[in-house]
Amino acid sequence: MKIKNATIKDFDTAYEYIKKLWDYNTYDYETTKEVYEKVLQDENSFAFFAIEDDGTFHGFCHGDYFQTFWMSGLTCYVSSLITNEEDRGKGYGVKLLDHAKKLAKERGCKAITLDSGLPRVQAHGFYEHYGFEKSCYGFELAL
Repeated sequence: MKIKNATIKDFDTAYEYIKKLWDYNTYDYETTKEVYEKVLQDENSFAFFAIEDDGTFHGFCHGDYFQTFWMSGLTCYVSSLITNEEDRGKGYGVKLLDHAKKLAKERGCKAITLDSGLPRVQAHGFYEHYGFEKSCYGFELAL
């Protein structure tokens, strides 16, 4: 298994992961592609896949780096982390988080944060097993 940085050619694969991660949301293909392109161009963002040498994709990870007063410095926010349902428990999620953690350390981040939808109980267990601690409730306000 290796990590593959996302490219524009990978958009269709990323789009399928995005739709699965937030299956309660509705996505417009072209609008999502525009966001994906901006992520790839943003030096404060990252996006990558877990793949096999034969080109089989097993997961996707996306995040951003930003300054926070909470950590008094740079923080890495993992906003998307998903593996294929049939691949769960095989270590791909760990590999994706390990890579995000490596990138965060290289950037000088003081922490990695993420949030996870309330219904995603299995994912919560995975994050806690990895070493994350519950630290807050997440809220959003659509504009």
